Amino acid sequence: MSDDGGVRRGAALMASGTAASRVLGFVRVMVLAAAIGGTTQVADAFAVANKLPNILYMLLIGGVLNAILVPQVVRAYKRNAGQEYVDRLLTIGFLALAGVTFVLTLAAPILVGLYSNFHNATQTRLAVTFAFWCIPQLFFYGAYGLLGQVLNARGSFGPYMWAPVVNNVVSIAGFGVFIALFRGVKHTGVIEASSMTTTQTTVLALSATLGVVAQAAVLIPALRRAGVRYRPRFGLRGSGLGVAGRVATWTLAGLGVGQLGFIVVSKVSTAAPQAAVALGAPSGSVAGPNAYDMGFLIFMLPHSLVTVSLATAMFTRLSAHAHDNDLPGVRANLSYSLRVVGVFTVFATAAIAVLALPLTRVLLFTAAAQSAHAVAPVAFAMIVGLPAFGVWSIYQRVFYAYEDARSMLPVQIVMAVVVVLGAYASRAFLSPTHWVVGIGLSMSLSYVVGMVYSQVLLRRRIGSLDGGRVLRMHARAGVAALVSAAVGMLVLFLLARALPDRFVGAVIECVVVGAIMGLLYVGGLRVLRVRELDGLLGPLLRKLPGRRG
Repeated sequence: MSDDGGVRRGAALMASGTAASRVLGFVRVMVLAAAIGGTTQVADAFAVANKLPNILYMLLIGGVLNAILVPQVVRAYKRNAGQEYVDRLLTIGFLALAGVTFVLTLAAPILVGLYSNFHNATQTRLAVTFAFWCIPQLFFYGAYGLLGQVLNARGSFGPYMWAPVVNNVVSIAGFGVFIALFRGVKHTGVIEASSMTTTQTTVLALSATLGVVAQAAVLIPALRRAGVRYRPRFGLRGSGLGVAGRVATWTLAGLGVGQLGFIVVSKVSTAAPQAAVALGAPSGSVAGPNAYDMGFLIFMLPHSLVTVSLATAMFTRLSAHAHDNDLPGVRANLSYSLRVVGVFTVFATAAIAVLALPLTRVLLFTAAAQSAHAVAPVAFAMIVGLPAFGVWSIYQRVFYAYEDARSMLPVQIVMAVVVVLGAYASRAFLSPTHWVVGIGLSMSLSYVVGMVYSQVLLRRRIGSLDGGRVLRMHARAGVAALVSAAVGMLVLFLLARALPDRFVGAVIECVVVGAIMGLLYVGGLRVLRVRELDGLLGPLLRKLPGRRG
């Protein structure tokens, strides 16, 4: 089979797996909200605890894998040392994961205190209890990352993207058991932290953790099918991990800077509900850490569907181009990726901006209306930065393909400073009901700053980025998106007056308005002759350019 044929098949698998995972992710959030609400004390405590393994994974492992593993494995297989490298890497990785996970689980009270600012002692204790159950997810997230990136380096993209589907299915089933046993938030009033029993806490947190266990486990047979036969190997000498270690050091430094910013974000968001209630706002009506998570989930949906799928498939080939010093190949892949991603992210920004409230009403279909009104502005504030975030993500992959994490550090420092200043400014100048919205806007601004700064650095490294062509495509897409958004807002206004303010009405609004906007956008792109639409739809990555070596 040709290399392009393999890329097309891999892209189709990734796109379908990501779409299924994100749809089930929405269902997961809906079921979880039915169990414990959207802006309750219990929901915020669980959000902080269940976020910890994700934060720790990205800080300690996730970014390092993205930065070093695929380029290193590609190079190792080119010199016929791939399997030994993978064996040593997996052995060291599993041992390190086990040790780090054990220590961090014991440190659960410290971590909860670091990432939260609850003024309610009962809510803090509940978050710590959740954390003891959730932090062990770190080991399995790490195993998933290690095995998945090895599969990607071998050209097997589908299993890595489909594994989160299993996670969501297991979690949904567990949260469903919670509702079946305890009847959910509407019937039990599981709102205040003091209302949670030990059994309820265990069932809820264990459901989330078992999902991550399943996500890692399903990659084991896929690894065998890809021809990887793992056996433990110890020792670093001659493995080539010295270069990887140097890249990892700079990557960790950048991620650490980002996490310092997120600590500020987390503390401000956890303090917002109590501060607002103290000023007279109704309990459960203010955006806090769980509202932040839901807004970020909506923000990440389009990014995951297209940008991540494209970047993941592109990265292996980009690493090969970089290894061969093939600058035309690097530029061609970069330009194509920026343009195809832009076609999607520009429309996604317009569509989600218009449909922010109906989308959150669907997510929080069992929660009080005030919860949706608290989350929707957060999603809106985040989504305006989506096009810049897509470009920034593609630029990152280029630096990582050259194993140059050091150049990214000053960019990440500046982005973190923008977010921190934005969070503090929100707390100083906005009402507590809008602190998390201010955080979302500062994040969007940081993506713009990061995009511009990294573009300057990248031009110095590889020369032309085909900027004129990329900018013209974004401008045309922007015109088409603005027209579709204007019509979408009008249709949404008319539907809102005619439909009930309930779940069914919100679903109809999303489907009808989304379809109309999509048709208008595609028509506008055709009129404006935006040819990248074909690359996005027929199927994704079908025309990925470049030659290997």
